[in-house]
Amino acid sequence: MAIKKSELYSSLWSSCDELRGGMDPSQYKDYVLTMLFVKYISDKYAGDKYAPILIPEGASFKDMTALVGKETIGDDINKKILNPLKEANQLQDFPDFNDPTKLGSGKDMVDTLGNLILIFNKPELDFSKNKAEGDDILGDAYEYLMRHFATESGKSKGQFYTPSEVSRILAKIIGINNTNSTAETTAYDPTCGSGSLLLKVADEAEKNISLYGQEKENTTAGLARMNMILHNNPTANISGGSSTLSRPEWEVDSKLKTFDYCVANPPFSLKSWSNGVDTLTDKYKRFQEYGTPPDKNGDYAFLLHIIKSLKSNGKGAVILPHGVLFRGNAEAEIRKNIIQKGYIKGIIGLPANLFYGTGIPACIIVIDKENAHTRKGIFMIDAGKGFIKDGNKNRLRDQDIHKIVDVFNKQLEVLKFSRMVLLDEIADSKNDFNLNIPRYIDSQESEDLQDIKAHLLGGIPNKDIDALSNYWKVYPNLRTTLFEPHSEDYSKLTIDAPKVKQAIFSHREFTAFKEAMNSVFTTWKKTTSQTLQDLTEGCKPKAIIHAISETLLDAYSNKALIDGYDVYQHLMSYWSETMQDDLYVIATDGWKAGNEVNRLYKESKNSKKETVRKDIEGLEGIEGKLLPPVLLIQHYFDAEQKAVEGLQLLKETTLATKAELEEEQCAEGGLFAELDKINKVEITKLLKEKKAEKAPKEELEICSNYLKLLEQDSKLNAELKLVLKDLETKVVAQYSKLTENEIKNLVVEHKWMQTLDQTITTEMEHVSQALTQRIKELADRYATPLPKLLTEVQALEEKVNQHLAKMGFVWN
Repeated sequence: MAIKKSELYSSLWSSCDELRGGMDPSQYKDYVLTMLFVKYISDKYAGDKYAPILIPEGASFKDMTALVGKETIGDDINKKILNPLKEANQLQDFPDFNDPTKLGSGKDMVDTLGNLILIFNKPELDFSKNKAEGDDILGDAYEYLMRHFATESGKSKGQFYTPSEVSRILAKIIGINNTNSTAETTAYDPTCGSGSLLLKVADEAEKNISLYGQEKENTTAGLARMNMILHNNPTANISGGSSTLSRPEWEVDSKLKTFDYCVANPPFSLKSWSNGVDTLTDKYKRFQEYGTPPDKNGDYAFLLHIIKSLKSNGKGAVILPHGVLFRGNAEAEIRKNIIQKGYIKGIIGLPANLFYGTGIPACIIVIDKENAHTRKGIFMIDAGKGFIKDGNKNRLRDQDIHKIVDVFNKQLEVLKFSRMVLLDEIADSKNDFNLNIPRYIDSQESEDLQDIKAHLLGGIPNKDIDALSNYWKVYPNLRTTLFEPHSEDYSKLTIDAPKVKQAIFSHREFTAFKEAMNSVFTTWKKTTSQTLQDLTEGCKPKAIIHAISETLLDAYSNKALIDGYDVYQHLMSYWSETMQDDLYVIATDGWKAGNEVNRLYKESKNSKKETVRKDIEGLEGIEGKLLPPVLLIQHYFDAEQKAVEGLQLLKETTLATKAELEEEQCAEGGLFAELDKINKVEITKLLKEKKAEKAPKEELEICSNYLKLLEQDSKLNAELKLVLKDLETKVVAQYSKLTENEIKNLVVEHKWMQTLDQTITTEMEHVSQALTQRIKELADRYATPLPKLLTEVQALEEKVNQHLAKMGFVWN
């Protein structure tokens, strides 16, 4: 049985995190990722003499498990497992598994390493028979761990990882997917970190290409090499141990090797970039033509290195801080020279706080040498507002990535988002080769101006109503239904403001629009449902979600009032939350997984026994591999569910009555006010005392009623437990009875499509709610003209003065 993808990731992270102890995440990651690497290559290549990675005899993960519990485990891992792997495959150095300063000494080291090995020795982590390996499940797990380690590593130690969302943008805008790539096609990253940028470029290429990377930190270069292997790029050329600027690894005849494509996320504003670099006599002539970057800021040094490393028709994209667009002095001269060469094809401004090493905003500079001499402008995008919060960082959503890529690749001019800026405008005296994006794109929201005349004389300004023109194009008659003339250039509502929503939602044009949008979803759903029901074991989940998400985006593109990217995001969010796991289960086990049900357990705090975990559906800890119990209950056990709901309602009523009685009688002077506890024992004791005292009948009834409520609650609990147990038994039995067609129908139509229908319908309702809110806001703003307010204030003032006069106070 396949483990769900999200379960795999979270299980790895939580297990590894528990073992970390006091070690910094930037160090601990090396051990965890090395273990993942050895596990993966052992599962995939052990025993295969033609494999691209050789597993020497005695150096597999299975051999590593035999070391668990041995006093010499750390030294044995180094000498018997890692060193042979390194020598056989010419890999970079692995971390030292016998380092007591990081792993503890003696028994502590033995336990830590043993537990770490056992985490990766779980049966569900056997990827030798992974049927969805084209989707890089283990490679994706590596990326997941890298992101978490980067998040935990702090400001200066998270730079080894470029967020995958940003990597995807760079890979998609350099044009590699528009060419017939071959093994001769080369892609280069001079500051490759863990290699994520290069891998995204490889993903975009139609065929396998040659990858080259250089990373200053040896340990990080080792991570990149492992990452390449985990993502089925074992022949990638990764160099480590030296700076790209002072000692470039890739040369041809003492000149820089040139590449077809280049991507990079160099360290921002590196102060020590010139160490070892003779800027005056640079043998590679990187600074001769354009100028020398400032001694204490290496941003342009990396950019010039990349330009020099590209072929005459080469293309690249580099992430740099926003300052490179507008800083003066030496950088201004370099910027001017590069612009005049025509090398800059585009600039994309990104949101702040995306990267793990810094919170400052960054930009992507797109370089294209092909036809540079004919380039007339630079295409600019201000994408700084499209993101969501993710912990203490910002993160680009799928819709943000898709929109940026679409707009850039199609060179679409979108108001307040993108435009082609002619070089003449950039070079004029006003701008003087300053590329700061706000100079060319005003992305600020229009100010909501107050109308003084409307405040004085009443009425809603027609200009504010006209500003809602995108709605009136869809609802042309709704405007005349809602508004009538008030005075010249002003209107007033024909109905009371509280009734605006009802008037909009019941209007025939709104109804027609809603039906049209429902029809769009129904058409997409019909085709997509069939595609999904035709899935078989071994299907490729990533290819499937790409195909169906693109058809959804196409279906809602150019639709009035609806942003297709917002609709697209609903699908992609649901994919991340639920569908991804489901499709990976189907890819591994097929639809038969819908017949399988698991029991969920947790360890009891009071004993070593396992106790059943209650789930949100009220059943005692059961979970279907593809189908949640609630779906089966809805379709097969409606009567039983209603019985449960009836008992739950009675229980809630009983508890509410009990709580009301407690609140009343626990107050000062109440019957229960002096009791330390309110329970059956104490109230029974109180009732006996009251009877002995021959207390008033009312007090006896209060005690008796409370005891009856306790008894009723106890009986309802017992009855509810029996009914739920019976329902659980029936649900578990029903799982095994389901046919494949029933499973497909329940999963596709009633789980996936029903959820998507609800979220997309909500999106459409938000559109009209926004119109309602704006109209009510305008109506409320100008509802009471200033003269009327002044009259009311004057009347109130006279009343106050009259009251004061009666009390003997007179105002001058």
